Amino acid sequence: MEAYTTISGTATATIVEKKSEFIASASFAESEEAAQAFLNTVRTQHRMARHNVYAYLLREGGRTRYSDDGEPAKTAGLPVLEVVRHSGLTDIIVVVTRYFGGILLGTGGLVRAYTAAAQATIENAEIVTVQPVRDFTLALEYSLYEQALRLLEAAGAKVTSTDFASGITVSATLLCGREEPLLVALQELCRGEPDALLSEPYYAPF
Repeated sequence: MEAYTTISGTATATIVEKKSEFIASASFAESEEAAQAFLNTVRTQHRMARHNVYAYLLREGGRTRYSDDGEPAKTAGLPVLEVVRHSGLTDIIVVVTRYFGGILLGTGGLVRAYTAAAQATIENAEIVTVQPVRDFTLALEYSLYEQALRLLEAAGAKVTSTDFASGITVSATLLCGREEPLLVALQELCRGEPDALLSEPYYAPF
C-alpha cells in the first residue's frame, strides 16, 4: 500500500475567453461509478450548456477516460486529462462546462481555454495526501494516560477521541508500519500486553 495525492471534496473555477464561459469543476472520485455520478451532477446543473467536457484518472489500474463532448477532437478532453496527469493527482475527475459566447476560438484557442480552466480548478482544490493507516484503540488506567499520550505522539499517531470512564479509552489513527514499535513501547509501559485493538489497514488522508 503506497501513499498517493488527490483532492478533498470538490472545487470550481471559471474563466472567460472571447465571451465563451468555461466553468471547471473537480471532484475526488475513487471509482468510475463515482466519477460518472459527479459528471451527471454537473450535466444536470448545466443542462443548457453546449459542452460538458471531462477527464478522469483513477488510481486503481491507472484507468483514464476523457470526452470532447462535441468539441473538435483532442481540443478539450485530452488537454484536461493532460492537466490532471501533470498535476500528479489521481482519483480525480475534472469537468469543464462551456457556454458558447458566439465567437469561434479555433483549435488552438480551445486547447488553451480548456487547459487554463482545468488548471484553475485544481489550483483552487484542497490537495491531500492519502496514506495507508490503521485505527488504534487503547484502554488503560488513569495513571498511565500522560505517558501513553507521549508514546502515541512519538509514533505520529493522531488521537481522534478519548473516553474517560472507570478507565480511559483512547482512539487514534496512525500510519501503517508504526504500530509494532508503538505496541512494544506500550507493553513496557503497561508491564504486559496492552489492552489495544488495531483495525485492518485502509487509505485515508493523513
